[in-house]
Amino acid sequence: MGPASSISPPPPPTVLHQSEVDEEDENVKQLNECSTIYLALQECLAQTNRNWKSCQPEVQALKACHKRRSERSDKEK
Repeated sequence: MGPASSISPPPPPTVLHQSEVDEEDENVKQLNECSTIYLALQECLAQTNRNWKSCQPEVQALKACHKRRSERSDKEK
């Protein structure tokens, strides 16, 4: 291994365009009551380097939330 000064710095974080951020916010808002679960899943994925297996409780909770929403909307029709 060479001297520590030869280690390159990490690349700068990718900056999202404001329109992409707004679009993502709109997608989250459309989730309504599932948005908290969705955000928890996103946080889990960020903390585990996108390891879906580690985030199965959040995945299953989101799946269950969507199922409840679709069952409610079917009854309202």
